[in-house]
Amino acid sequence: MAEHHIDGPYFEDFEVGQSFSAPAVTMTDGHAAFYQAITGDRMRLPLDRELSRAVTGESRSLVHPMLVINQVNGQTTFASQNVKGNLFYRGLLLVKPVYVGDTLTTVTKVVGLRQNKVKPGRDATGMVALEMTTTNQHGERVMQYWRCPMIACRDPQADTGRNDSFDWIPERLGDEQLLGALPQGWRVAAMAPENYNVPAPVLAVGDKVVIGPQDTVTCAPELVRLTGNIAYTHTDASRSYLGKRLVYGGQTISITLAQIERALPNLVTLVGWQGCEHTAPVLEEEIIRTEFSVTSEAPVASGGRLLELHALTYAKRRGKEAGYEESQVLDWRLVVWSL
Repeated sequence: MAEHHIDGPYFEDFEVGQSFSAPAVTMTDGHAAFYQAITGDRMRLPLDRELSRAVTGESRSLVHPMLVINQVNGQTTFASQNVKGNLFYRGLLLVKPVYVGDTLTTVTKVVGLRQNKVKPGRDATGMVALEMTTTNQHGERVMQYWRCPMIACRDPQADTGRNDSFDWIPERLGDEQLLGALPQGWRVAAMAPENYNVPAPVLAVGDKVVIGPQDTVTCAPELVRLTGNIAYTHTDASRSYLGKRLVYGGQTISITLAQIERALPNLVTLVGWQGCEHTAPVLEEEIIRTEFSVTSEAPVASGGRLLELHALTYAKRRGKEAGYEESQVLDWRLVVWSL
């Protein structure tokens, strides 16, 4: 009888052109409720079925766009089970709204490999550029993006010679792409500020916003399991380079967006990401705060504006002495549709 060891791929196991699939997932009200409980997000359309129906014309509830992104990220993690950290996300564009009952299928393709420089006393690692494409049950494209996990080598002293350029991965989404991705026929007048009397600053390009309320990170493994994320470092402390479970980066991003919405209470939806970099790890029980700047705007014909935001997120943790120490953990460039 044979003994089989199941483990995720190491850097040496990848080849450019490989593709990986994952179980398709039907989005349910249960996903929405669990996501809401973890993030405390206040985006209006996913919370209010009647408002969602009035705006979108669809009888089913809109699924929060960051929940969609987290679910898709989870579907991509067969390739990144041995991840040390995600170095960047680029070109993420949500081109089709997702409603409760829609089924998401994601294909992950290897599009580049580059080994990190081998250094004495440090186990070998490499960067794997991945391209993700997600479709719904009708075969319609929902979203596409690139991300780059750093993956451990099986041989700590490996020298694979892999040195692909990642320069071809787009750094920015153009205004035409972003405006073209907006849902057609949405009646956003139903979300007019006079129908939702919450004070909000009138933001202009160049303005900076510092969010006062902060959030403590909890339920990190639960969000990982909800989204089918199988990266070891998020559930197994012994596989983490810090000796502690790392918080899944999507949870940090989700909390950041929930905080941004306190300044933008009439945010219609998240449209895409120009890019996102995790600048430091986050651990459970750390306290997250966010500040952001408005870097550009463009009018939307059906109402409101496209706002490009540059968000910086910080985590506070107990220091060795009394009090807290803070460090930047996220550098995120996102585009939202807001009234």
